[in-house]
Amino acid sequence: MEPQAPLSPDVLGWTETIANPFPAYRALRAQSPVRYLRLPAGEITGRKEPLYAWALLRHAQVHAAIRDPATFSSDSSAVLQAHRKFTLLEDDPPYHTRLRRLVSKAFSPQRITSLTEWIDGLSTELLDALGTGPVDLMATYASALPIRVIAALMGVPDSDYPLFKRWSEAVISYAGMPAEERALKFEEMMSYLGREVAARRAQSRSDLLSALVEAEVEGHSLSDSEIVMFAATLLIAGNETTTNLIGNMMALLADRPELWQQARENRALVDPIIEESLRYESPVQRFPRVTVRPVRIGEVEIGAGELVDIFFGAANRDPAVFEDPETFRPERPTNHQHLAFGLGNHYCLGAPLARLEARITLNSFLDRFPTLSRGAQPAVRQQAAQVSLGYKTLPLVLG
Repeated sequence: MEPQAPLSPDVLGWTETIANPFPAYRALRAQSPVRYLRLPAGEITGRKEPLYAWALLRHAQVHAAIRDPATFSSDSSAVLQAHRKFTLLEDDPPYHTRLRRLVSKAFSPQRITSLTEWIDGLSTELLDALGTGPVDLMATYASALPIRVIAALMGVPDSDYPLFKRWSEAVISYAGMPAEERALKFEEMMSYLGREVAARRAQSRSDLLSALVEAEVEGHSLSDSEIVMFAATLLIAGNETTTNLIGNMMALLADRPELWQQARENRALVDPIIEESLRYESPVQRFPRVTVRPVRIGEVEIGAGELVDIFFGAANRDPAVFEDPETFRPERPTNHQHLAFGLGNHYCLGAPLARLEARITLNSFLDRFPTLSRGAQPAVRQQAAQVSLGYKTLPLVLG
């Protein structure tokens, strides 16, 4: 058999790699940083020229970059030319620091904890509708639970959550929808959220949007545009991340019936399973930064103004940190070192909510179903959003 040709770095930009990026990570990690074709020119991307980026694939490189906003700026909107800036996600200190302090007051641990009973009830409602036998977990549960939680947090009608889902999928689908259509759906979302914020200005309610309107730190409050952009950030990041976490976790368990039985008998395994799912199949695989100044990484010089993709999914399978990283091991002692939710000033504000939804989900399924296995039809991974690892469809048999 002839030796396989070396893998081109450009494979990191292929739609096929979105569905299964791990062979590319293994092949290219030793070369990191590597330069690759991030987005081609054309109707889908809306670009007249192709866009190249540097990929950071090692845990140490990713860890260092996300803790150095003075070198690696989160504001990639001008380079990507895809949308307006997303509040918090694409902001840098000191503005990011002030904004996060304000938003954190409205997104407190107490507010998240207070949702436990309601989310548990929503999970029960969705499971009651499932029954037993073959189901598509993504359509019936994994997509529905997070988006309805976000809708409830914001205080918008439950009947509007399908709109939220369509907008969320459109905004992140760089490889699956023409740029003009994405832009149109983005504007629809912003108009909707703008009307909701104006309604809270007129009359406060006991919801997150009202809390954001009323939030104040040292005499500073949020503008309407800041609230709308944060609400859009929460809608997209909070929904997509948790949907993919639930889908990836349940698929991993469907392939491991012994672990499913062990978890049914020992619920101390629930949190380790969630953390290993976050490491092993990180819902957010990559996120962009832009270099503010020249920087040397290993033997590579990267100039100022360059797009750099932080590959969390590759870092979380780096054998330098995680022994036998291609094996799913909930008892792994280095689990806590995964970077699935980022680190430092950009550590995911919604991480406690995502973990809560995953914990409630896993316990609810373990309570109800003695067995879990794959369905007869093959699961289909999404291949439209470069940032995400998740399923479009996930047929499972609930026994």
